[in-house]
Amino acid sequence: MSRLTDEAKRILIGRALRSDQHGETLLPKRIALPVFASDPLSSVAYAPGEVLMVLAVAGFGAYHFSPWIALGVVVLMFTVVASYRQNVHAYPSGGGDYEVATTNLGPRAGLTVASALLVDYVLTVAVSVASGIENLGSAVPFVADNQVAVALAVIGLLTVMNLRGVKESGKIFAIPTYLFVFGVLLTIAVGAFKGMVLDHDMHAPTASYEVVAEHKGLAGFALVFLLLRAFSSGCAALTGVEAISNGVPAFRKPKSKNAANTLALMGGLAVVMFSGIILLAMATDVKMAEDPAKDILINGSPAGDGYHQDPVIAQISAAVFGDGSILFVFLAAVTAMVLFLAANTAYNGFPVLGSILAQDRFLPRQLHTRGDRLAFSNGIVLLAIFAGILVYAYGADSTRLIQLYIVGVFVSFTISQIGMVRHWNRHLADETDPAERRRMHRSRAINAFGAFFTGLVLVVVLLTKFTHGAYVAVLGMAVFYATMSAIRKHYDRVSDELAVTDEKDDDVVRPARVHSIVLISKIHKPTLRALQYAKLMRSDTLEALSIGVDAAETRELQREWMERGIDVPLTVLDSPFREITRPVVDYVKGLRKESPRDVVSVIIPEYVVGHWYEHLLHNQSALRLKGRLLFTPGVMVTSVPYQLESSEAAKVRARRRAEWTAPGSVRRGPAAPQKKNGADPRS
Repeated sequence: MSRLTDEAKRILIGRALRSDQHGETLLPKRIALPVFASDPLSSVAYAPGEVLMVLAVAGFGAYHFSPWIALGVVVLMFTVVASYRQNVHAYPSGGGDYEVATTNLGPRAGLTVASALLVDYVLTVAVSVASGIENLGSAVPFVADNQVAVALAVIGLLTVMNLRGVKESGKIFAIPTYLFVFGVLLTIAVGAFKGMVLDHDMHAPTASYEVVAEHKGLAGFALVFLLLRAFSSGCAALTGVEAISNGVPAFRKPKSKNAANTLALMGGLAVVMFSGIILLAMATDVKMAEDPAKDILINGSPAGDGYHQDPVIAQISAAVFGDGSILFVFLAAVTAMVLFLAANTAYNGFPVLGSILAQDRFLPRQLHTRGDRLAFSNGIVLLAIFAGILVYAYGADSTRLIQLYIVGVFVSFTISQIGMVRHWNRHLADETDPAERRRMHRSRAINAFGAFFTGLVLVVVLLTKFTHGAYVAVLGMAVFYATMSAIRKHYDRVSDELAVTDEKDDDVVRPARVHSIVLISKIHKPTLRALQYAKLMRSDTLEALSIGVDAAETRELQREWMERGIDVPLTVLDSPFREITRPVVDYVKGLRKESPRDVVSVIIPEYVVGHWYEHLLHNQSALRLKGRLLFTPGVMVTSVPYQLESSEAAKVRARRRAEWTAPGSVRRGPAAPQKKNGADPRS
């Protein structure tokens, strides 16, 4: 079984890497971009549609507000990118928003940011996969009929790819991401050329449809609220921006410079694609609605439940290239693919943040350990489990999941930028160089504006999305915060208990005496070996202890003990209820009560077997007894193993496994030429 699992592991994940090979896994900018920026780049596939669907509540006439909403999103994107460029230079260790908040605002602020980011990373995987499934389902009926199962399978596939390592998964994801960027930019360029130079009329497949306003004649506060809600939906384009600041250690040197340049490139591409899609949607008369079955009219009649609402990007592609054309199919395919791969941003951000939190004792220490491929495997698996639960609970419905989105990321944006303002204030107090002070003042102004703007957006998001599902994200943040606080308290309590002090306590004072007890069931080779071992320990007191559950067996044991002349006193405890564990524990506690400074050493003979099913047949009483004695102060438990013949066979199997090389675990060169009958085959 071990050999089979090892072979499967090597085929899926690849050969294990040594710790000193970590430098080989660092990313150049061309791979870091798709690894860390696939989420904000791919969000242009659904963020423009979310804006139009919200505006459709007031009817098609409200669509003319979409360019202004896009402008607001663009300004926010530039602000956030400029702010995070300051972050990656000031805090290149990979802590990102969490490190900024903890260092400048205190551990509570840092834990709040960490909770928000963990929730956002989980939602990134769930939303990206669900959105990709819906895009793919429009072309493949089987996917549409089995959305949840296919979504879970995609999460499993992404998990395996990321377990292979950051660099290797980046190479896999790079091609689809770049093809998607190329496809969107080509669509925008061709659309602009046809519309502005050739003066062609381009019409989306839904251009002739009508949109029924759910609330006609919105004005005043109601209209402002609707526009703010549309803006908050468009802000989904900013999710994942913070992942680069958390992933600075994964970049090649100079790390901060490469990370900052990647941030700038990502921001520029996202802005161009988001704005271009919004403008083309307006030019081609795209129609979208939150409830298309009721609010979309085709020839004056509601579209009905059988109507499938294509994403904005698919509709403008059909208008520019023609429905069903090669370029249309190409863009649809790479869009669906990149939406799946957008989850990769979270697969790189969540494990790194989890590792840092584990190092700070806010999460289990296992999350700080790198796996065979030098990735944080435990964090990757944990993220997959959380995302899978969300996808299952929400039926892989991106419309429902996206309402939970972006709350966490704007919490981290805002707190992080406030922390950066404090950072610059602290450094300005000590800096005397005029040029350096001017640079710090400029950086502080950027972060202050970023804090104000993202804080304003956070308020808008909470006001407009809280009742639509955002409260679940807030609840998730609270659960993460409480859990991490409890874990830290546990680790602190254990650390305090284990700390060495100047005062003498029971753990450092030499015991007065050692009272050794060898547990006996019958006289056989394991018993005699345990007795000989106990004699070597030179305890102050040594006795054999047996539990009498059967009178005849007890008499036979005492008779054979006397006949063999074993020079260790035998004590038999009567057990009328046929219990074994409780009489031993009570006896040991009695010894401790009589002499509190004595240490009781309990020696248990055990069988060593070679097959898993044999473990079910032996040593169960010993396991239960050791479990109880672990909670008894002043008691040491020692197992004396006795290897049965089956364990020798297991040893041979283990030696064969050690000598066996799994596929992919060793790089082999070309085979040496074979000689036949003493002659060189090449001759």
